[in-house]
Amino acid sequence: MRKISLRKLIPGAGVTAALLVGAPPASANTPDVHHGDRATEVIQMVAKQTQTASIDVGRKGRSLGDQLVIAEDLYQNGKKVGDHSVVCTYVHTSPDALQCLGTFALPKGQIAGQALLHLPPASAVDVAITGGSGAYSSAGGYVHTVPAGTTERRLTFHVTQ
Repeated sequence: MRKISLRKLIPGAGVTAALLVGAPPASANTPDVHHGDRATEVIQMVAKQTQTASIDVGRKGRSLGDQLVIAEDLYQNGKKVGDHSVVCTYVHTSPDALQCLGTFALPKGQIAGQALLHLPPASAVDVAITGGSGAYSSAGGYVHTVPAGTTERRLTFHVTQ
C-alpha cells in the first residue's frame, strides 16, 4: 500500500490537516463524564493513513464533485484496534470546501461521522458523530482530530449515549 501525503493532494491540507496537533497521548480511554441524562465516553486513538486516492470527476482539474478517499488504521497503546474510512467531496472551490463522511470501525461497534472541511484546514477539527452501531447505536457527540505529521493524526472521541 502506498501512503500519500494529503499536502501533495490538497495544498495546505497536511494530513487532511483537519485532523491533528499534539494532543495528549492518544492511547487511553478516560472515565465517562455525565452531562445531564447522557454519559460521555472519552476515547483516545492514533489514526495512521494506509491508502488515499483523489478522484477527478467531470471537468478536468479540481471541480465540484471531485472526491478524496482515505483509509486509516486506528491504534491504542500501539495496538491496532480498528480502522477508519472517509470520502470527502468538493462542494465549493476557490476557496475549497469538502463535505466528509466517514465510519470508524471499533471493537464494540461502528461510529459514523461527518464534517464540512474548509481549506486550508484549521489546526484541529471537530467531526460530528451522527450515529453508530453495536455499543454505539445511540451515539452522538464529536471526534476532535489533530494532525501529528503528514500521514498520522490524534483522535479524541467524545461519545454521548
